[in-house]
Amino acid sequence: MLPKGRRGMWLALLLGFLAVNLALSFLTGRPEERPQVPYQPFFTEQLANGNVKEITSQEDTIQGELKEKAQFTPEGGDPIEVTSFKTQVPTFVTTEELTSQLVEQEVVINAEPPDNGRSILGTIILGFLPTLLLIGFFVWLARRQVAGGGLGGFGRANARRVVPTEADRVTFDDVAGIDEVENELVEIVDMLKNPERYERLGARIPRGVLLYGPPGTGKTLLARAVAGEADAAFFSMSASEFIEAIVGIGASRVRDLFKQAKEAAPSIVFIDELDAIGRSRSGNVSGVSGGHDEREQTLNQILTEMDGFEAGTNVIVLAATNRPEILDPALLRPGRFDRRIAVQPPDRDGRVAILKIHTRKVPLDPEVDLEQIASATPGMTGADLALLVNEASLFAARRGHDVVRMADFTDAIEKIILGAERQIVMSDADRERTAYHEAGHALVGMLTEGADPVRKISIIPRGQALGVTLSTPETDRYGYAYDELLAKIKVALGGRAAERLVYGDLTTGAESDIQNLTQIARGMVGRWGMSEAIGPVAVTDGRQDGPLLPGVSPASPATQQLVDDEVRRIIDEAEHDVLLLLDRERDRLESLTKALLERETLDGPDAYAAAGLEWTPPDPDEAAHATTVAPGREARAAGGEDGE
Repeated sequence: MLPKGRRGMWLALLLGFLAVNLALSFLTGRPEERPQVPYQPFFTEQLANGNVKEITSQEDTIQGELKEKAQFTPEGGDPIEVTSFKTQVPTFVTTEELTSQLVEQEVVINAEPPDNGRSILGTIILGFLPTLLLIGFFVWLARRQVAGGGLGGFGRANARRVVPTEADRVTFDDVAGIDEVENELVEIVDMLKNPERYERLGARIPRGVLLYGPPGTGKTLLARAVAGEADAAFFSMSASEFIEAIVGIGASRVRDLFKQAKEAAPSIVFIDELDAIGRSRSGNVSGVSGGHDEREQTLNQILTEMDGFEAGTNVIVLAATNRPEILDPALLRPGRFDRRIAVQPPDRDGRVAILKIHTRKVPLDPEVDLEQIASATPGMTGADLALLVNEASLFAARRGHDVVRMADFTDAIEKIILGAERQIVMSDADRERTAYHEAGHALVGMLTEGADPVRKISIIPRGQALGVTLSTPETDRYGYAYDELLAKIKVALGGRAAERLVYGDLTTGAESDIQNLTQIARGMVGRWGMSEAIGPVAVTDGRQDGPLLPGVSPASPATQQLVDDEVRRIIDEAEHDVLLLLDRERDRLESLTKALLERETLDGPDAYAAAGLEWTPPDPDEAAHATTVAPGREARAAGGEDGE
């Protein structure tokens, strides 16, 4: 709806346009319609009888007047008397022939187009009305610019002033698993509520706080919690909303946003996805180019506004980003974003606390063990856990349960990590090859020192894979030793090696395995200094585990070739060891494959039993007292055929 103060203006403008259109319809009305008569016989007879007074021709149309009334009978109608007419000249009648007949009968021939009945006033209006409307539009835009601070009011910031109600209020009680970050923000809120407590000791309230970390770790949720806790105005805006096609609008919106924040102080300004406008202007950072005029002007205006806070102005800028490495250094210097807080995925205890929050309104079966679920989800973020609880609730609803059971959570974990089951029909040969492939992954994981324990094996197609082997660490991991990384490479090679050992050939099913093990091997050589030939020298991009990037690091072509050779050596030696292992344990491989073909899915204990090995359950006390935090999701589908 339109604002009440502008409804009258818009109504008057609409009525004015209607009045102009009505006037034009009268002034430019169509001329009186003449009866359409046939050229032969009506027109030719009247012309031969000398009854045609004058004509006016336009292309092949003739309009004329008769000397005396003549009777004409339209097709399927009653006879009528006409004194004016119009007709079409057939194509076979030449102009010379018709002209000679008209001259012979002394008919007046007009060379002018027929009269359209338009008045001089109508012609003037039609000629000048578009220009007048265009001038009026520009005058209206100019007035809006003066009133709104930008072209058409575009320069005004569209920041949302958050005024949370009791129903949707988010507080720090709704945030869990990131206590150290929460404590930092609690202090920020307290600074706004009690500034004199800090100022009397000479402390200055930080001007900016940057939250950075992987997606889904709770950065935006923390900002909403700050809005719910602080007795201060809270303005929220995404960085992408500053950018428009018109250069200068972004800077104007920044000025307007900070003007509103200063007028409402104490206040908090939250800018989400800061990297949309805060990318480095140095030309190239991680393949990201700078130089966009509108983005640079907007960034410069933010830098100016954050520098221009007057003493005692209680305005704090809270920003969030997933990519802090590409931000302009000027944003990160002290005096702008004084505090930079890393928001990382939670540890096991944090995941338990997050699960308790998300299951507050979910009816749970008494057998549901949230600590067991937390142990089975290392590396999951708060958003992942929220999705997990929702998927478990959906499973329970589809199955007609009154409460959400542990089996629902187990199936939800498998769906998130491994993918949804696909209903496809596999041939017996493909099914057998998939079973050998997954059994190879699993058996290498069971028999290799340092490998993650096998939790589940399945030859049921999930996602894009025809089969999956799930291996997860017993505790959250922060770092890996050389032997543990080498074990990951060997497990990834297990499926390919099993196919090669049994069938003597290879298929496309190991595509994702090869990508994973190549990524690990390149990291060992080029990032983590685990190669004696290279030494502790970083020759690959620390933010990308993919191929070598010339120019990212000062590595010569010879060094890059040496990296390739070392990567190949590590993988070749690992594959040789895996082939020897599977050949030596061929009986276990056959037994595990047979069990997979019979049951399709094997849990950890059943898989170890089928291979003739002893299952060692994870130690809950060790998991509960683990002090490391996984930097990313460590649960993975070790190998799984792509299905292509």
